[in-house]
Amino acid sequence: MKVSVCVPAYNHEKYIAQMLDGVLMQQTSFPFEIVIGDDASTDATPAIVRKYMQKNPGRIRAFLHSENQGPKEPREFAGRNNVLQLLKACKGEYVAMCEGDDYWTDPLKLQKQVDFMDANRDFAICHHNVTVIYEDGSVSHLFNNPEQKLISTIEDILEDKWFMATASWLYRNYFLTNDFADWHAKAAAGDWAVAIQLAAHGKIRYLPEVMGVYRKHSAGLSNVHSRDNRDYLKNRREMFENVGQWLENRHSNTISKTLAQYDEQLSQPEKIGS
Repeated sequence: MKVSVCVPAYNHEKYIAQMLDGVLMQQTSFPFEIVIGDDASTDATPAIVRKYMQKNPGRIRAFLHSENQGPKEPREFAGRNNVLQLLKACKGEYVAMCEGDDYWTDPLKLQKQVDFMDANRDFAICHHNVTVIYEDGSVSHLFNNPEQKLISTIEDILEDKWFMATASWLYRNYFLTNDFADWHAKAAAGDWAVAIQLAAHGKIRYLPEVMGVYRKHSAGLSNVHSRDNRDYLKNRREMFENVGQWLENRHSNTISKTLAQYDEQLSQPEKIGS
């Protein structure tokens, strides 16, 4: 299998059909599969996925869990086990990420990314621009600004910069033959944990084209993973500290600056209600 499209889903009945349509419209010269992990949704998400499986036999592998995979606490880790199981279930040479509430808009998205990755073996991740839309009616905007670098490295991530919309990722499937790092299970920022491990083995390529939509709404984890959440800040600091040891201090100057920034944030008085 050339590409596994990895789809974590939970209570996405309003969105999952649009997400699946965006994948199924992909025009490719290679085979791809859709691998869905539904984390015991309490809405119609599993039923919608089953309908798509019936209409597209052999294209979709779904893990429709009857019990939430957890962990329940802390809340910053919600959905973690579902995602880790799902990443390991992806058997493609490449994995493309798209959560159940996001979607793709360009039918050539996968082909463009795979063409680049096939021709450039020293790259671990390829991402592209997306439109960010808000359920509350806030003004939409692009995820990446015009100054976004075409080529990034692990150094950029270790500087605590986030420039890759998860719905835009296509990465070389390192986890097909390798386990997650020991520190991964303790990191609340799961996307960061995956990206750091991948970027330790290759460069990151950015395609400036807008080829998808990242949806922000009240149920999204980005509301829990907030800079106002001190527990989350402490966890992120711990993650960078653990990553530094995992990388055997090869990026100690960069990580030291990042840790100092977290120490500064955590030294500020706690906001009321946070």
